[in-house]
Amino acid sequence: MNLFCNQTFLITGATGTFGQAFVRKVLTLNPRKVICFSDGENNQVEMQREFKDDRLRFMLGNVRDRKRLEMAMGGVDIVVHAAALKHVDKCEYDPHEAVETNINGTINVVSAAINTGVYKVLLISTDKAVNPANIYGACKLVGDFYGTLASKYSSLTKIATIRFGNFFRSRGAFVDYVLDLKRKRKPVPITDSRMTRFFISVESAVDRALDAITDMEGGEIYFPKMRSFRITQLADKLYPGCEMEFVGIRKGEKIHEELFTEEQAARVFDKGKLFVIHPSDAAVPRQTSDMPVFTSADSRWLVRI
Repeated sequence: MNLFCNQTFLITGATGTFGQAFVRKVLTLNPRKVICFSDGENNQVEMQREFKDDRLRFMLGNVRDRKRLEMAMGGVDIVVHAAALKHVDKCEYDPHEAVETNINGTINVVSAAINTGVYKVLLISTDKAVNPANIYGACKLVGDFYGTLASKYSSLTKIATIRFGNFFRSRGAFVDYVLDLKRKRKPVPITDSRMTRFFISVESAVDRALDAITDMEGGEIYFPKMRSFRITQLADKLYPGCEMEFVGIRKGEKIHEELFTEEQAARVFDKGKLFVIHPSDAAVPRQTSDMPVFTSADSRWLVRI
């Protein structure tokens, strides 16, 4: 963790579930300063009151504003880009807004980081970016590719991406939704009995993001080792004996999510608690027994419960 000591961080979307958890963790690693960048005034005030740390700086701004990002990134060493429009149904209804924030906002973050000489940039992405079936996933896929390609623009700024599944206990997430229905003793709407999703705790996601920042050389796409749960089994575990109402798959949903494509499989390497997809033109290490090659149908990885 010596990499993070006395460093200045900037986190976009810092007042969100992942952002706050990341800030909380980074403050234990002796940073020089942590800049919380978001467009939610009330959320910033609440976070400032809760954290009460002199190393925190709160900057109002939107990732759609490149000039504001460049102002915020002056003297920053490490950027974590977590700001995004994340709800599939909202992005399907307002695709223009999804593109403006999730594609153009990512371009702005990367460009501002390169222009101001930031050392490392980690883009927070999603499993929905793999073979996307909705505008949210498609936008994040563009961001993943852009980060991989933009890492070639600068010899100083290293850019990489990390893909997560669903967070346990994030705002609006399935787990809290089911627990709320349990308190109200209401049935649980289920789209399809076959549906599975990858899950990870927010705390583990933060640790894996720090691992990726430590390891990255530029152009990589990382994803942590996560479990895949069948939604019906998870609902029954959270709300034993609950009544389930099968409502059908919503627009833009897939039965199963994935974490890499068939084309990427030969470039997936085991890094311990992470897997990494090396860029297609990178000089990747020779495969050995402890760095297995995967296929996108590999049952050891794409677990279906």
